Amino acid sequence: MQQENKMGIMPVNRLLISMSLPMMISMLVQALYNIVDSIFVSRVSENALTAVSMAFPIQSLMIAVGVGTSVGINALLSRSLGEKEYERANKVAENGIFLAGVSYVLFLFIGIFVTEPFFKSQTGIKEILDYGVAYLRICCCASFGIFFQCTLERLLQSTGKTLFTMVTQGLGAVINLILDPILIFGYFGLPAMGVAGAALATVIGQVIAAILALYFNLKYNGEIKLAIKGFRPSIPIIGMIYRVGLPSIVVQAIGSVMTYGMNLILVSFTETATTVFGVYFKLQSFVFMPVFGLNNGMVPIIAYNYGAGKKDRVIKTIKYSILYAICIMAVGLAVMELFPGTLLGFFDASPTMLEIGIPALRTICLSFLFAGFCIVSGSVFQALGNGLYSMVVSIARQLLVLLPVAFLLSRLGKVEYVWWAFPIAELVSVSMTAFFLVKIYKKVICHIGEK
Repeated sequence: MQQENKMGIMPVNRLLISMSLPMMISMLVQALYNIVDSIFVSRVSENALTAVSMAFPIQSLMIAVGVGTSVGINALLSRSLGEKEYERANKVAENGIFLAGVSYVLFLFIGIFVTEPFFKSQTGIKEILDYGVAYLRICCCASFGIFFQCTLERLLQSTGKTLFTMVTQGLGAVINLILDPILIFGYFGLPAMGVAGAALATVIGQVIAAILALYFNLKYNGEIKLAIKGFRPSIPIIGMIYRVGLPSIVVQAIGSVMTYGMNLILVSFTETATTVFGVYFKLQSFVFMPVFGLNNGMVPIIAYNYGAGKKDRVIKTIKYSILYAICIMAVGLAVMELFPGTLLGFFDASPTMLEIGIPALRTICLSFLFAGFCIVSGSVFQALGNGLYSMVVSIARQLLVLLPVAFLLSRLGKVEYVWWAFPIAELVSVSMTAFFLVKIYKKVICHIGEK
């Protein structure tokens, strides 16, 4: 008999903080290195920064597949442990590692064959095209690091060992930060690689983080036994993983489509508008990443107690998570409203970039008012096995509202009108999310623990 995991017995607020805080810190570090990465690239040229911004949809898709699959692994593994199904938990972990390898093969193909036509569809400027292809090809062809890092870290999170994931993510980020200037500008006798150096620094950090996460799983994660010998992919388990994970992948992949569509709308005004949009995403990650870290701590708690039939603990976890998320987003809103010029100045912003960027940041960040509630609620749906709700909300927000509204506003002839599509879309998102949260409460949460 194994002892009850802390996720079933520790006071909920203390448990959520202890589970989430390491993840929030590591996510903040990751957001910091994403921002610093672009700050260094901006010192190469504005075209280099534009190229990295245009690469974001494919990078976002890569993260969607890696993180989305890991969400499915995390929820199913935590629920299996809550139900004391230890053999199934081991099989979930093994099949999750297999899926990480499959995901890498997919993006290796994209890196080789898709990167150049992808950039040609967005720009005809040769310098941006050359920078972008070099950057994205390295990120895709060496993406095995990010896929195995995502999976192996979620195995640790699923058993409550979030401190280890803080170490792995933090180390990967620090390595990236150290290597960025060295490889971009060519210090210590190394050649100056420009944006290719930024990509190489990123993938090296991811690979080292993945190796360390594997070590922590083998050495300290005693609740999961990984056995490579005799492994065979399990179609039923893979199906259960993607039942939760696929909606998450689709939700984040829709973000890639939205970003690509927005790039096409904005580039019709000027490439600088596209650069501003890319910079916004880097800056907003510093606000959103802590909320995602909160989610990473929340999901296994909800999934475990759902499996263990502990309704009160599930409800308390949801309430505390929404409260903390709203507070984080309120801070982000205040900073972006008060200091947009200072934030853009970090990226060596030209006068044109400041003219476009200051109203852009102040308008888009109004959507933060509701985003915290929507993000947490979407993860609640996934943790309870109803990721379809998240997918429906995301499709409505980004494809049915945001992009069409942005396109219509762009017809008015001024780029500053386009930014209002974001708060408009968030109003639709919060309405739908509240409806689905009430529905899942009546359909699932109220009946937890009933036999």
